[in-house]
Amino acid sequence: MSSIFLTIDAEDKRPLYQQIVDGVKALIARGAVREGTPLPSVRQVANDLGVNLNTIAVAYRQLQDEGLVRVRHGAGAVVLSRRARQADEEELRKPLRAALTQMILGGCSDRDIVAAVREELETIHQKGESR
Repeated sequence: MSSIFLTIDAEDKRPLYQQIVDGVKALIARGAVREGTPLPSVRQVANDLGVNLNTIAVAYRQLQDEGLVRVRHGAGAVVLSRRARQADEEELRKPLRAALTQMILGGCSDRDIVAAVREELETIHQKGESR
């Protein structure tokens, strides 16, 4: 995986490390990065994106804490699995529930929400097919 696939957005309210984490998760989710794939070094990603080494190290640590990568000092990080962890469905639904609540509070109808979810799933699957 080249860090060229990762981007950061200065206008995004999320911290830089979270943008990196979310970017790697998206690559794993759509199958662009498979189990066993080594991630670029912390130094390489930091140089490519123009951010501090510690920002990337924090992102890699979070990915490791979530069970997505294995980080070994001196050996780099390797993707473990497409599943963050063996969480039950209820745990996996919590962020979805929060997002749906925000959409309802923002005035979206059920029909609009369902359409948005379908579009997002299609986007994820299409990007996975364009490898």
